Amino acid sequence: MSKVRVAGFSVSLDGFSAGPDQSLNDPLGKRGPDLFQWFFPTRAFRTMHGQEGGSVDLDNEFAQAAMHNFGAFILGRNMFGPVRGPWPDDTWKGWWGSNPPYHADTFILTHHERKPITMEGGTTFHFVTGGIEEALRLAKQAAGDKDVKIGGGTSTVRQYLKAGLIDSLHLALSPVVLGQGETLFTGIDLPALGFSVTEHRASERATHIVLEKH
Repeated sequence: MSKVRVAGFSVSLDGFSAGPDQSLNDPLGKRGPDLFQWFFPTRAFRTMHGQEGGSVDLDNEFAQAAMHNFGAFILGRNMFGPVRGPWPDDTWKGWWGSNPPYHADTFILTHHERKPITMEGGTTFHFVTGGIEEALRLAKQAAGDKDVKIGGGTSTVRQYLKAGLIDSLHLALSPVVLGQGETLFTGIDLPALGFSVTEHRASERATHIVLEKH
């Protein structure tokens, strides 16, 4: 049975999943890349970006799993780009160039309508104005028997958690403190939502924690 999953989602020791002040120069917010130092060296990441080499280790194992068996993705608008308000034109097509790493239907949450964008490699961006449940309905249709990934950012994951719509969470707890940014779990009671830890394994760069809804 297909699941709705969050996977490869980095969290700092003080509970932040993105830095403050996202911009064109700081897609993950200021110091946001510090959260992903476990991910960037892996073979999975380098392959995703058309590069050779990379580590083949525990971090790579979780990085591979974080992109495995997904038939559709859901992203918040800020995850798609820095543009705010009505779309001024069709120029902005995401952070990832002509061949994004999704290779599947990808649904962008927004308040402003925009026509779908078909990219290289099988990714089509669909812009959904009907809210998180509408986006999930469309994503499940597109995914078929495969899973749906809630890809971020932090606000989007929080909305789906609060609505009880996520089945599985893989968090990469990075050994950094950000001090400020976007908090993931403030005001969210994971045990009350049915989650418990089913796996935790540590590498030199992160502690990987899997929580499943029971």
